[in-house]
Amino acid sequence: MHIDITGHQVEVTQPIKDYINTKFERIKRHFDQLIDVHVILNVENKVRHKAEATMMIGGKKFFAESTEDDLYSALDLLTDKLDKQIRRHKDKMTNKHRDEAVRLNQSY
Repeated sequence: MHIDITGHQVEVTQPIKDYINTKFERIKRHFDQLIDVHVILNVENKVRHKAEATMMIGGKKFFAESTEDDLYSALDLLTDKLDKQIRRHKDKMTNKHRDEAVRLNQSY
């Protein structure tokens, strides 16, 4: 997994990088085919922190963004949104194959 972190009007320090890496490890536990992640951190009006991320998983892109007063809260919300998208995608993939298997077994 490759995580690219960009800061617009924000200095991306090592503790921020470590926090982002630990948060995305949680997402990687749900879907181990995580290829590429691009995270953009931004400060709006010196008060609002915006975090957005684009993920590539198996040829499919996932995008989420969040805006909060605290950078770490924005990152928490961002990873929660991405995690939810990944779980939905994984459920769709597994349910499709399970439904086909049930139909094949019923026809015999």
